[in-house]
Amino acid sequence: MAEQLIISDGSKEEKYALLYSQITALTEGESDTIANMANIASMIHSTFGFWWTGFYRVKDNQLILGPFQGPLACSRIGFGKGVCGTAWKLRETVIVPDVERFPGHIACSSASRSEIVVPVFDKESLEVTAVLDIDSDTPDKFDQTDRLWLEKIAGLII
Repeated sequence: MAEQLIISDGSKEEKYALLYSQITALTEGESDTIANMANIASMIHSTFGFWWTGFYRVKDNQLILGPFQGPLACSRIGFGKGVCGTAWKLRETVIVPDVERFPGHIACSSASRSEIVVPVFDKESLEVTAVLDIDSDTPDKFDQTDRLWLEKIAGLII
């Protein structure tokens, strides 16, 4: 069984770099997508202490809740709906500094203040198969450093 290292010291960039190398090592030996999503959500959540960290999988033309860490979550999200559905539709990462200012935001938790959603593509980078959704209880929590590293991490899932 692999031991997870929790990184509490260092810059955000240093934390992501170490986390990325740990996730790379973990996913190299595991072909099951759900297992990888579960461990990745746990590792990101433990490293950064975000409010909610998890995945929604594309199934039957909607996003279905997948592995996550944090409080209760919405089970299903439609294409183009909320931040997750928008990232899926646009096929790009969406950073929302203040969820109350995002038109059509789906409030699964009133404690969520900011959010980043990263699409996960299939091996050919043609179809979105899932999204990585991370919420913070702090406004304006996510930036381009988060985008860069979370996109790299999302690339390790499939």
